[in-house]
Amino acid sequence: MAKRQGALVYSRDKGRYDVRFGLDDYYGGLHCGDCMDIRLNGRWVPTRMEYFARWYLIGVNTDALDGLVVRI
Repeated sequence: MAKRQGALVYSRDKGRYDVRFGLDDYYGGLHCGDCMDIRLNGRWVPTRMEYFARWYLIGVNTDALDGLVVRI
């Protein structure tokens, strides 16, 4: 299956991050351990979503996840 590119957005309703592909097109909510690639400094970097007191991406040093370009 081909990966789809979108942006990370926080869903207050679900209490978790999601990937937005279009105006009304979402991945459906991310869970701990979900793997994806993130666009950093012009290249794709593999990572996974985790939670411990806050949501974060393994190997990604940032506190601002909203709007990051991902493919999943």
